[in-house]
Amino acid sequence: MKTVNHWIGGKTVEGASGTYGPVTDPATGEVTTQVALASAEEVDAAVQVAKEAFQSWGQSSLAARTKVLFAYRALLDANRDAIAELITAEHGKVHSDALGEVARGLEIVELACGITTQLKGELSTSVSNRVDVSAIRQPLGVVAGITPFNFPAMVPMWMFPLAVACGNTFILKPSEKDPSASLKLAELASEAGLPAGVLNVVHGDKVAVDALLAHPDIAAVSFVGSTPIARHIHSTAAANGKRVQALGGAKNHMLVLPDADLDAAADAAVSAAYGSAGERCMAISAVVAVGSIADTLVEKIRERAEKIKIGPGNDPTSEMGPLITAAHRDKVASYVKGAADQGADVVLDGTGYTVDGFENGHWIGLSLLDNVKTDSDAYRDEIFGPVLCVLRAETYEEGVALINASPFGNGTAIFTRDGGAARRFQLEIQAGMVGVNVPIPVPVGYHSFGGWKDSLFGDLHIYGNDGIHFYTRGKVVTTRWPDPSDAPAGVDLGFPRNH
Repeated sequence: MKTVNHWIGGKTVEGASGTYGPVTDPATGEVTTQVALASAEEVDAAVQVAKEAFQSWGQSSLAARTKVLFAYRALLDANRDAIAELITAEHGKVHSDALGEVARGLEIVELACGITTQLKGELSTSVSNRVDVSAIRQPLGVVAGITPFNFPAMVPMWMFPLAVACGNTFILKPSEKDPSASLKLAELASEAGLPAGVLNVVHGDKVAVDALLAHPDIAAVSFVGSTPIARHIHSTAAANGKRVQALGGAKNHMLVLPDADLDAAADAAVSAAYGSAGERCMAISAVVAVGSIADTLVEKIRERAEKIKIGPGNDPTSEMGPLITAAHRDKVASYVKGAADQGADVVLDGTGYTVDGFENGHWIGLSLLDNVKTDSDAYRDEIFGPVLCVLRAETYEEGVALINASPFGNGTAIFTRDGGAARRFQLEIQAGMVGVNVPIPVPVGYHSFGGWKDSLFGDLHIYGNDGIHFYTRGKVVTTRWPDPSDAPAGVDLGFPRNH
């Protein structure tokens, strides 16, 4: 059986803990690979390598860093298909979706290529007699990223390219469920000329995560995952003196007003709810239909959902693949099975779905629940699967109040032809990312990604300007140089005079 090992100091390092985790092909249910799970001692060894590499990389020129990043961008572009194939094999998403993931990750690499502009400081001259003040940003040192299974290439690329561009060295702890893509990213970075030890990949479970959170030589931790774990990451890392950004879960809403183009709204709802089998934190999992349009909108969604072709991710005709594990599939199915008991109308029931020839895969069909109540499990919890809830509101105000009452505040969208209503919505809604007739408002790479409330723990969002600020710290330098014609000055113990 294939074994996925660690990447430390620019080379493959075999696991020494003796503990391995299974990696499954979700389309077949077959364990195809084992991944080495690091001990605390192995995590420490990787951190020491990164700490040593920082001594030179942190002092390297911006020209040297960007030369590597431009080469890296070219290699990633040339290897898009190979990376996407690894994602499909271990995550299960269809190849086109995996390619899209790589493309969104490349956006952040491209942002990192322009780090020379992003790291420009500030200068104020003559703030006092021959006194100048400058502000600069410097790297933190060794930083770590803990990333989820649903985007095994994109989310790591949301973190480490900016971190290393800013002069840090990086420890990546990817999901142990689909680890191969992250290893490929590290190998390509080395091929691009990234010095040994600047980017390291350590596989593991809770043991490795806890070791990273407690390690005294790690200055900052980035995390993307569920809200309970994000809260734990934030509190633990902060208690250990680390800077932390922890992105949690979501329950993203789409408000559809009576004047909306219902065909466009239905297309968007199906794409945003069921794409990547609903395993994404920006999936639309709740549609709020306002007024008399609800019945028509539900019917249009049902018609489209029934036509989605489910199958193996490497089949070019498949539009949706399986879920990551059988246990997760069963958990998602439990929400659908319990929905009717909690007052919902089950318009489509995707439980019990199988694919001919792949009966042991982690399959589930598309589910559509109508008249869902806000106190039901299907609404309150982040299901993270292809289940779309429809709620009904009489007015715009009622719909906004419903959305704002959610403890999550990741992303939300409004579908309308009314510019005034859209403007009100973007100002009144309590969420970090808003779409207007855009169902999944993931910002482009040069704007930052992040939610509000229980969807983000920490002050700074990920990538964009916030990401650069997260991976650097500011320093202000005040200088005064005597003019060559000055006579030696006497001692002045008074407060410096600025005027």
